[in-house]
Amino acid sequence: MSTDWKNALTRESILALLSDAEVAKVSTAEGGPLVEGDEYLDLEDLTAGVQQVHAPPRAKAAHVVARSSVSDATWTKISGALSKS
Repeated sequence: MSTDWKNALTRESILALLSDAEVAKVSTAEGGPLVEGDEYLDLEDLTAGVQQVHAPPRAKAAHVVARSSVSDATWTKISGALSKS
């Protein structure tokens, strides 16, 4: 199995942890742009884990799940899934 395939499965499994409302919020970037101090997950670079904005974010907004876009319970599930990988 290629690395790209493994990453795709992981992205999908992370997105599967979100409620329908959270998926909609993340998909439309309803949460607004990331600002300094925000925590986020780059779906294109899951190996980096949870990151925090200290300057302009490295990730494109379309590939980001911001902590502020999901519930605390969902963020805990995402963090748990990342720590197992």
